[in-house]
Amino acid sequence: MNKSGPQRGRRPGSPDTRAAILDVARRRFLEDGYHAVTLRSVAGEAEVDLALISYYFGSKKGLFGAALALGANPAEVLARVVEEGDLSTFPERVVRQVLAVWDDPVTGPPLLAMLKSAIDDDAFGELVKEAVEREIVDRIAGLVPGRNARQRAAAFTTVIAGVIATRYLLRLEPIASMTPDDVVRFVSPQVRQALRGPARPAPDARPAGRPAPRS
Repeated sequence: MNKSGPQRGRRPGSPDTRAAILDVARRRFLEDGYHAVTLRSVAGEAEVDLALISYYFGSKKGLFGAALALGANPAEVLARVVEEGDLSTFPERVVRQVLAVWDDPVTGPPLLAMLKSAIDDDAFGELVKEAVEREIVDRIAGLVPGRNARQRAAAFTTVIAGVIATRYLLRLEPIASMTPDDVVRFVSPQVRQALRGPARPAPDARPAGRPAPRS
């Protein structure tokens, strides 16, 4: 005897469950923003088991990257770099990996298209901003020890975004034609400094122009 109940696994009669999930996710991300969308809500609307989303996309950031048709998801790239080594070599590794995915003729163009869309479309730009805050800034802030972690994480993101904008969007010379090794050599010190944060002033430091107190 057949018993009615919630369906698990692939939706009955659906030839392309993955595409159905992406259709829902793309619309939900654009309508509700990155923070508000949950994997459970996407699964419910797509009428699939929650485990299928994990099977196809791994995580929320994986679903986001697939929904935006990104061959390389910046959040997943960052996660791999974090897992592959310690913070002492992180600046060089992250710059090199960013260059690898943006220089690549397959993964680079969709990333550039996403960047241009974020500039041209306010709603899409807000979506990308939310994803960057959650998956990159917050992730880095959780890694760096000490005070002002989120400010330092934002500074890190600013340096990386500057490289992307000047090399791939503006095609600013000489950075646009630098070799990856040269970019790593010139930029990774700025990434390292951003993660470290500004130096604290010496205890007896005075603003410029202010005379020393008389004894």
